Amino acid sequence: MLGLELVVVLGVAVLLGNALGDRFRIAPPVVLLVFGALLGFVPALREVELPPEAVLLIFLPVLLYWESLTTSLREIRRDLRGIILMSTLLVIGTAGAVAVVAHELGLDWGPAWLLGAAVAPTDATAVGVLAKALPRRNVTLLRAESLINDGTALVVYGLAVGITVGEEHFTVPHVTWLFAVSYVGGAAAGAVIAWLVIRVRRLFHDPLLGNVAMILTPFTAYLLAELIHASGVLAAVVAGLIMSQAGPRVAGAAMRRQAEESWSLATFLLNGSLFVLVGLEAQAAVRSLHGTDLTHALIAVGAVSAVVVAARFAFNFTVPYLIRLLDRRPQQRLRRMNYRARVVTSIAGFRGAVSLAVALSVPTTLDSGAPFPDRDTIVFVTSGVIVTTLVVQGLLLPAVVRWAKLPRDTSVEEERFLAETTAIEEALKALPEVAGELGTDLAVAERMRQEYETHLLVVHAGGGETDDEDILRHDRHYTALRLALLAHKRATVLRLRDEHEIDDTVLRQVQRQLDIEEVRLSRREAAE
Repeated sequence: MLGLELVVVLGVAVLLGNALGDRFRIAPPVVLLVFGALLGFVPALREVELPPEAVLLIFLPVLLYWESLTTSLREIRRDLRGIILMSTLLVIGTAGAVAVVAHELGLDWGPAWLLGAAVAPTDATAVGVLAKALPRRNVTLLRAESLINDGTALVVYGLAVGITVGEEHFTVPHVTWLFAVSYVGGAAAGAVIAWLVIRVRRLFHDPLLGNVAMILTPFTAYLLAELIHASGVLAAVVAGLIMSQAGPRVAGAAMRRQAEESWSLATFLLNGSLFVLVGLEAQAAVRSLHGTDLTHALIAVGAVSAVVVAARFAFNFTVPYLIRLLDRRPQQRLRRMNYRARVVTSIAGFRGAVSLAVALSVPTTLDSGAPFPDRDTIVFVTSGVIVTTLVVQGLLLPAVVRWAKLPRDTSVEEERFLAETTAIEEALKALPEVAGELGTDLAVAERMRQEYETHLLVVHAGGGETDDEDILRHDRHYTALRLALLAHKRATVLRLRDEHEIDDTVLRQVQRQLDIEEVRLSRREAAE
């Protein structure tokens, strides 16, 4: 029964955590972490363990795939150099700095590097939730960095584990080969799976079958990469980026609507559950240490958290300025950020479930059969760093954003206005020819032309191109009236069902159409 109880507890925690976070304007992940830690006091839940395979093989592919699907590839291309540097040099530098500090605090070099590999990468899901209020470019940089840096951290982790247990050796060619296989192999695996899925999805017109293929995509890409000892993380990300470009051409409207709604709900639940489980594991890590060991571990949490943040600040205030000295091209000047934006980016480097999964993946024994040195300390310190970054930096970020006074990002609104106006204008130009090809009655074509022209006027007024308040007021009244009439239609259909004039099957069919129209009008009203 523990499995069923855990499902209910996680669901209730996610529901209440997000509700309380919204109510008191606290980042929901912070509340969910607290809930997880409190649940650790429940005796029955102390038996709960988060298998690292569950994060690495179930949670992670889905979450990273969805993050990459909803990330701007154009923005990634624009800042690709910076993203690559932050995903490789910053991760390796952070892992090294943490290893040095951990070694000074008493850990052997192998466990010290393992700890560094665990806490070095930022977490894409945490960034997506906590930094979503930032301007688009900042969010894209943070998300892209988080999507790629896991691959670097896992290579460092694998090398550190291998050396510690006696299975690996450290040489520059060997390490270079591991990184090459991880990145090139992972990207190739993701590209191959995306290519196959694109062709498979063209065969399915049923939205359900098309979305089954979509669900299989991240897991298949991850599996293929793992089979060739490459980065499964990078494979899922590359597959998602490719599908984000090809998806609009190979999927129909019904398939896209179903995918967006179902994946939004699934990733929301997975994200929330992970934060609760991280809190639960953090509480369990506290129980695993006692006395002097606990004191030393708490000191290590503070020291490592400080190093993680300091390394990020050091990178953001050295490497970009070095690039400025070396690259004087005009387009490079356009990519520059001021120091306030760099402070925000430095504060927004959250750690999350990936770090915990790496720590939990540390073997329990060496090849000799002896216990793996300092494993409990690695798990405890990693949990502490995750909680520290999510809570302290998560609570601090809004104040830092206000201090930074970043300019309001209007690019999305401007580009949406361009897309809507251009699409309507092109449709109006094509209307006579299309109506002629279809043999449409002139009255129908004229009605369509008037509707499109009215919509174009509303878009221009909403975009600030005109100051005609009458047009906007007319459109608001029209939308409100349509919504009110839809409510009457829905009430009528329900009355007919209750009076046994129609069947529940008919009710669902009619209600589905009413719901689609209501959602469309409600989103239009919210956008305005």
